[in-house]
Amino acid sequence: MALLKAPSKQPKTTTLQVRLEEEVRRNLDKYAEFIDANASYVVSEALKLLFRKDEEFKHWLAQHTNNCSKEQFKGEAVIKAE
Repeated sequence: MALLKAPSKQPKTTTLQVRLEEEVRRNLDKYAEFIDANASYVVSEALKLLFRKDEEFKHWLAQHTNNCSKEQFKGEAVIKAE
């Protein structure tokens, strides 16, 4: 049974360029094929899962939410203001 489900709708997105190990990229593509989605969706959902499950990160994030002058918070993502 897949941990991620295929998307029902397309949310607003942004672009991020990353470098991955070749094996990670192959598995990413295979997992996307497995759930009939694209690699971007798999990466996004995997990160959301990580953010939900990592209690230490949630604690850290709660301590850093008062820095809104330098960071803007949108949904579950943290975007650095330039």
